[in-house]
Amino acid sequence: MLTLSDHKPNQTCQGLGRRDFLKAGALGLGLGNLTLPGLLEAKAKALANGKPMRNKSVVLLFLQGGPPHIEFFDPKMSAPAEYRSITGEIPTKIPGVTFGSTFPQLAKMADKLAIVRSYQSRNAGHTYLKVTSGGNEMKAATSAVATRVGGTFDKASGMPNNCLVLPEAIQENLKLGSNFETGALPTLTDPGTLGSTYSAFNPAGGGTAKENMQLRISPDRLADRKGLLGGLDGIKRNLDADGSLEGADYFSQQAFDVVTKGISSAFDLTKEDPKTLAKYDTRSLFDARKLQRWADMRRATNLLGLQMLMARRLCESGCSFVTVSDCGWDYHANNNSPKGMAGLHPMGNQVDHAVATFVQDLHDRGLNEDVLLIVTGEMGRSPKLNKNGGRDHYGNLTSLLMAGGGLKVGQVVGESDHISAFPATRPYGPENLSATILHHLFDLSELRLIDGLPGEVLAMANDSPIEELF
Repeated sequence: MLTLSDHKPNQTCQGLGRRDFLKAGALGLGLGNLTLPGLLEAKAKALANGKPMRNKSVVLLFLQGGPPHIEFFDPKMSAPAEYRSITGEIPTKIPGVTFGSTFPQLAKMADKLAIVRSYQSRNAGHTYLKVTSGGNEMKAATSAVATRVGGTFDKASGMPNNCLVLPEAIQENLKLGSNFETGALPTLTDPGTLGSTYSAFNPAGGGTAKENMQLRISPDRLADRKGLLGGLDGIKRNLDADGSLEGADYFSQQAFDVVTKGISSAFDLTKEDPKTLAKYDTRSLFDARKLQRWADMRRATNLLGLQMLMARRLCESGCSFVTVSDCGWDYHANNNSPKGMAGLHPMGNQVDHAVATFVQDLHDRGLNEDVLLIVTGEMGRSPKLNKNGGRDHYGNLTSLLMAGGGLKVGQVVGESDHISAFPATRPYGPENLSATILHHLFDLSELRLIDGLPGEVLAMANDSPIEELF
């Protein structure tokens, strides 16, 4: 555990010399019995010996609650009234293809997207691991599996390779209510039998990785994220001034840069270009307080755009897998959720804006080959409206949105039947999604040569990806 002591705020850097600095955790970010300098050195050696990790990243936008696929990307307006999209449809840039009408920006850039309409989560409850793991025997989310193969940290920046971005990471002192989604949240990035070493780093707090990477300066200076960043900057200035790190070995210096540069800067949105920040910002789209009057919407926010911006910054800083959580997609239209699925309009417009901005940003920055975006949830929604005008849990069909990653975009993969109840063409499932991710992140020929890699990881990689995307 990193434990930089600074109980005397007025003390100069003589009270935090190199020996003390290294002794106090040696920039240890202690994962297992290995300090961070050791991890960085080990990863550098592994990469020099042909590690299969490509310079690629994945961003998984997980819409907790189960987004209704008919109102999303499979409107079925020719079906009977009780089945068709209640939001209508909107034409897209792909001839003959329509989306739900709350996605006008994504419709205009459909040539940069791939929509899978024959995907089945085979999951009809608010359980996330079945989807994010691909059903592997390790009971580990694909993000953790990728970290097991590629390493815990990016070797160049020291950025954690597995991060979870919640709304609480965006807004200081944000206190969201709890609901069913809160209890299921840990399973979104569950490391399973791989162990806590491969847990996701959560900048909003919580989790083993966060505890291990916490910079313990003093309680008052750690009162909020701003204090943390200020403390990091102050320590670095002092050390630069008196040369306290002079003579430290390369990996110790690199580990120090992890703390002072790699982590603090990437998570600090004030470092972003104000124009880019404004483009991503979804807070003006609706008043989040109005959504939280419904029990199932207690964790719904209007912060998704800034969450996606943070995800892009993390990818640029070397993170290979970022999971972004967006809550509020439980649409039974009962006492716990919006009547008549009214929440679709603000929430759908937010996803539309945030995802469209992210995808365009990838193209503008030349990252569309390297960063793969996936948008999904734990399930779809029943094709037939219930008595309240909502849709219930449904695991037999949902839609995937994918972009970037060098995939073949501008297409719809697969078809659903006439009421969007079942795949009408080859069905794909979570195992195919996980295989698609691994095919993007790794050179599989190199991966298969790694000694000591769990057989379950190889089994995941050997599964069939969504073939039409390659």
